[in-house]
Amino acid sequence: MLSRRDLLVGAGTLGASALLPGGSLTAAVAADWPQFRGPQRDNISKETGLARKWPAAGFRPLWSVPVAPGYAGAAIVGSRLYHEDYDEKTAEWIMNCRTLADGKLVWQTREKREIRPNHAITRAVPAVDARFVYTVDPKAVLHCLDVKTGKHVWRKSLVTDYKATIPSWYNGQCVLMEADRLIIATGGAAILVALDKATGKDIWRTPNPGNLMMSHVSVMPATLLGVKQYLYGTLKGPLGISADDGKLLWEFPRKFNVAAAPSPVAVSEDRVFMTGSYDAGSVMVRLKKNGAAFQAEAAFDMKNNEWNSELHTPIVYKGFMYAVGKKKRGLFTCLSLDGKEVWTSDGKATFGLGSYMMADGVFLVMDGDSGKLRMIEASATGYNELASAQALSGEEVWGPMALSGGKMVLRDLSKMICVNMSA
Repeated sequence: MLSRRDLLVGAGTLGASALLPGGSLTAAVAADWPQFRGPQRDNISKETGLARKWPAAGFRPLWSVPVAPGYAGAAIVGSRLYHEDYDEKTAEWIMNCRTLADGKLVWQTREKREIRPNHAITRAVPAVDARFVYTVDPKAVLHCLDVKTGKHVWRKSLVTDYKATIPSWYNGQCVLMEADRLIIATGGAAILVALDKATGKDIWRTPNPGNLMMSHVSVMPATLLGVKQYLYGTLKGPLGISADDGKLLWEFPRKFNVAAAPSPVAVSEDRVFMTGSYDAGSVMVRLKKNGAAFQAEAAFDMKNNEWNSELHTPIVYKGFMYAVGKKKRGLFTCLSLDGKEVWTSDGKATFGLGSYMMADGVFLVMDGDSGKLRMIEASATGYNELASAQALSGEEVWGPMALSGGKMVLRDLSKMICVNMSA
């Protein structure tokens, strides 16, 4: 059932109901997208009532705003969206709060930060709750801002406070937000830290005797073999850390190259999949328990010419994995959990390094080279494209998507737009 807030937010744009194929009517459901990969961190939206027919001439944006070169996507809570930006003229890092309906600024926070473009600048998606906005800027400063005013509540420099090293191409990590805490990977003095949301004070730190470096990977929550934990990955492989006390539960030594970006993801109660670019391939780790102790072993290891995803984390859905990856670069692919290719978009469409998400029983997949958005049936039976339309025209359309109230927020290197996806 729609909440009063959702009805107010959607009035005039979402409508009371949406016509779906077959002539049935169903109420469109608005769902917040409060952090990277959504509320459950699985990149699956609870939105329904999306249109199955798209305009042949391409999407006409509800609004469009210029942005500095980057890939930083938006978070959406209620009637507002939040995103990072940078002002190259004044050398200021920026956090913007905008109205979802028309993209107008509600507030803007600026902070002096000298950042030279290095294959663009911003990369992080903020995390937002009813009180605060949290994000890590390109120079690895974690900010907590008041959600109503944008004023700083607290900040932490991961470099100063945890002896972190800023990764190549700046920070790409998106903070993990839970009900009572934030989880962030630091490297240096700790592998991960859990922080109190209101104060930024440490709840726990995971010791880092192996001197693991902070990567571009964002932390993922999981429950494996009955134990809640946080998954992280570095150039030395995936690992799991206890949610209770920050203890390192397991790690699997596996070499990744140059930069680790896709997050390790739990695909079952005892298996974790990690993939990467630069000829790193992919690995499926199987976990076992000996008493309370975890043991990790390779279920299978895929070389780069078998399959890998270069930038985005696969979506796990009904016993299969879906992602833009390769053998051949840029194919949207369905993989079984034993690593077998079930189907690809080969011969039908390629997607470069484009992003994707799932909503209302379909995948929404961006061609990262052309800015064309495609709707693909969420099925393991084969590649079935239901619709396609031009959304953006800029290059490197790689930024994560956000969807709420029937409105999808997208970006390329020079602009952020909002399009209506409701039927």
